[in-house]
Amino acid sequence: MYKRSADVLLREALEISPAVLLSGARQVGKSTLCLEFSKEYRVFDNLTEREAALNDPIGYISSLPKPICLDEIQKVPQVLEGIKISIDEKRVNGSFLLTGSANVLDMKQAKDTLAGRIIEIQMWPLSQKELNNKPEENIIDLLFSGKVFKMKPESISYHNLLDAIIKGGYPEINKIDSLRGRSLWFNSYISTYVERDIRDVGELRDISAFIRFFNIIAPRSCSLVNKSDLASDANLSEATINNYLSMLEMIYQVSLLKPYSSNISKRFIKSSKMYMTDSGVYSHLLGTSSADELINSVHKGNIVETFVYAELLKHLSYSLSQAKIYHYRTNDKKEIDFIIEKADKIFAIEVKSSKSIKKEAFKHIIDFQNKSQKEIIGIVFYAGDTILPFGDEKFDRYALPLSLFM
Repeated sequence: MYKRSADVLLREALEISPAVLLSGARQVGKSTLCLEFSKEYRVFDNLTEREAALNDPIGYISSLPKPICLDEIQKVPQVLEGIKISIDEKRVNGSFLLTGSANVLDMKQAKDTLAGRIIEIQMWPLSQKELNNKPEENIIDLLFSGKVFKMKPESISYHNLLDAIIKGGYPEINKIDSLRGRSLWFNSYISTYVERDIRDVGELRDISAFIRFFNIIAPRSCSLVNKSDLASDANLSEATINNYLSMLEMIYQVSLLKPYSSNISKRFIKSSKMYMTDSGVYSHLLGTSSADELINSVHKGNIVETFVYAELLKHLSYSLSQAKIYHYRTNDKKEIDFIIEKADKIFAIEVKSSKSIKKEAFKHIIDFQNKSQKEIIGIVFYAGDTILPFGDEKFDRYALPLSLFM
């Protein structure tokens, strides 16, 4: 069993709040982690349990022993009212540990968001740090402390690095060695869980149209969201596109990254960028199943960028730094993959899939540094094995190996 970065965060949340929601995609390990915290456990995948909760949500909650874990609560969001009443009658921290494979607090059925009574923690697929038994190491915290530049990159071959990217972070996929076995698992995951959870979070009248849309957006990870183009390609209305994207966000399969805005310029692209949240699922949808195929893939750069985004998302979720992440793109096509900001300190991050790096890779970062009044450190993640300085007398810039995520 892997030690999870969310473990410490979850323990602290249960000490200070009567209810905690651990939300994340199916099969990321939520139930496994929660079983360590609660002896009393109910799961709403169980039809009898679900029927009882739906029939009398307030009575159902009042009858339960506390503390308790309620698993897959997005299937019965009606019980949130009962949880609110129970907490207001007797407020005891740690009484309710909830899990959801969809963001239940955003669902239409969840009329009361339990404001002031609940803490939400997002849980993602395994990070590479978790896979390598280093869940306490957080890249975001190390960046803001300045310690990441003093780290020794992990010794990992290029082939093994790419194989890790192809696998992604779902716990079960990292137990499967064969390419066919992985393909079978990914196919099953999409058909069994993604399709089922989509039905839980909203009205889905045409599952075939949704699957067509899901396959159309897959190659567009790392791209600006153009809803009119998506609507045209999928032969769907823009309203339907908005609905599908929203539902995919709610079940943690895609993430929409907002643009960075600042007073340094008004010439910014205002569209969000879309990312798949797991490089393994993304690679599978693109038909790339091995490191050798990835080396020759036209999608190689996007797959590596998706991997880095997914890793950053995990570290940001568990970080003490409370930093925010954006993308940067101007109308004259000056683009930086990621901007990570906390107060007046910024890390401008580019991602390259090559094993070597040149100063040219920093050109848009340099332009950004020269325009801004804030402290900006430039970073290019690349597939090499050495931390290299590319700064000057005014600004710090570094090439960092992707193996620092390992």
